[in-house]
Amino acid sequence: MKIDVFQDTVCPWCRIGKQHLFQALETWNGEPVEIHWRAFLLDPTTPAEGRPYSDLAKKFGGEERVAQMQDRICEAGEACGLDFAFGQVHNMPNTILSHQLILATPLELQTQMTDAVTAAHFEEGKDIGNLEVLLDIAVSLGLDRDEMREKVQSKAVRQAVERDLTFAQEAGISGVPLFIFNDKYAISGAQPVEVFVQALQQIHAEGTDA
Repeated sequence: MKIDVFQDTVCPWCRIGKQHLFQALETWNGEPVEIHWRAFLLDPTTPAEGRPYSDLAKKFGGEERVAQMQDRICEAGEACGLDFAFGQVHNMPNTILSHQLILATPLELQTQMTDAVTAAHFEEGKDIGNLEVLLDIAVSLGLDRDEMREKVQSKAVRQAVERDLTFAQEAGISGVPLFIFNDKYAISGAQPVEVFVQALQQIHAEGTDA
């Protein structure tokens, strides 16, 4: 079974939705599952240097509103074993390079890389729009810094990210996370674990019947 996960690395609900999916997979004893991480930009207008995190208050209706949203995210994160330290986050980065890093990573490490990048942003407040910060993360996973620098900046990887963004636009994907199963079925949002369990069972059953 193939699952394409469209997500952005600064999307807290993407992080939570991914956690729910993998908690469902821990109970799954059916066919093997292959995860493909796909790029999406919540805000394509973010400049290369990023924006002050305080700008969120302007976008979402004030500091009190943002604080309420963050409290809800922290509660959902705690429920599934994730930490969010919004007090550490001062920059809303452009995430293009983080997507390029993930797609430049060997497939068997891409999930770990996604986890490491999002943890760096949400738990440590690191600027994941900065190439050197991203390469530090790559090295922490045992990858060669110079090799990853070359791959991240390569034309092939840039084009792979652009293909994801184009696909999302043409398919009318307006929000993430979005989980596409076998190029046919989709689950939108950070749904509860049981929703993913049910989807896995139903899609597997359909494949078996066919």
